[in-house]
Amino acid sequence: TRLTRTEGLGTRLLGSSIFVAKIIMARVAKLITGSPIPTIGLGTWKSARGEVGEAVRCALEVGYRHLDCAHIYGNEDEIGQAITAKVADGTVKREDIFVTSKLWLTSFHQDDVLAACQTTLKNLQLDYVDLYLTHWPIGLPKNAPPPGQSPVDQRPAWNVDRFRQTWKAMEALVDKGLTRSIGVSNFTMKKLTELLSGDIKIIPAVNQVESHIYLQQPKLKEFCETRGIVFEAYSPLGSPDRPARFIDPSDPVPLQDPVAKKIAEKHKCTVGQVLISWAVHRGTVVLPKSVNPSRIAENFGSYDVKLDADDMKQLEALECGCRFIKAQFLFTEGQTVAEFWDNE
Repeated sequence: TRLTRTEGLGTRLLGSSIFVAKIIMARVAKLITGSPIPTIGLGTWKSARGEVGEAVRCALEVGYRHLDCAHIYGNEDEIGQAITAKVADGTVKREDIFVTSKLWLTSFHQDDVLAACQTTLKNLQLDYVDLYLTHWPIGLPKNAPPPGQSPVDQRPAWNVDRFRQTWKAMEALVDKGLTRSIGVSNFTMKKLTELLSGDIKIIPAVNQVESHIYLQQPKLKEFCETRGIVFEAYSPLGSPDRPARFIDPSDPVPLQDPVAKKIAEKHKCTVGQVLISWAVHRGTVVLPKSVNPSRIAENFGSYDVKLDADDMKQLEALECGCRFIKAQFLFTEGQTVAEFWDNE
């Protein structure tokens, strides 16, 4: 009998709907560059100063080798101190940690990209990052106020030609050895198609987007995978501590989902571990955030939760297109959520 493996779902008998209960649970994925990227990373958005350093130290001690950072989070200097300390005490070698950072929107002008990356490297106390992403598809004026405070008339619409200029400056960072790989974040299929159809030297290694049981984005995932772009999931637990302006009282809560709870009971684990394990089983890189030492260890322990095909089918059925991070701070005058996300 001929068998073929489906992404994250083990094997399927051709010409049949019968699944063989063999689930792929990879601890490392490969970027298009050939570089390995650990499939569970520590997210640091909303990790407060005075807490994030200890969270990073704890994560590295537990076994994390992937840290997801960004300039706009305002905590990269404390993260850098933690990395330096754990390298110095022999817990980990620099080359064994995969560190991501992101270019903030007010530095999208091609003349500002290099300085922005150098600032991040100084704060992180590193000579290079493993991955540098554009944080959103759209840049803002250099003097724009913080997110949520920018006037509507200062919010430019998506323009692929303008973004390509930013991308050329990103490509130059690779040439200079300041980052090993470059990628994008919050890109739709439409925007990726427009970017890839132009004259670019380096294909994005990663597209980091919101993804969880209620926003699985299977079409975007397949689109990325067929082009060698790693699909990376932020807010896998639903970002329960997201800013108040992002919260809609009607939003469902992944950590309270009854189906996920039942599966957690079956495997004698937490709901959070089910959600993270599901993300890895389906072949994505996932970025749970926590500053709680026991929760950090618990999240990393998701590797030990072996979901079966029935679990995956039940969780897949929870898709409802619920987006928690809608990005209203980038909407132009009169723009809807659907329009901003290209009706995807």
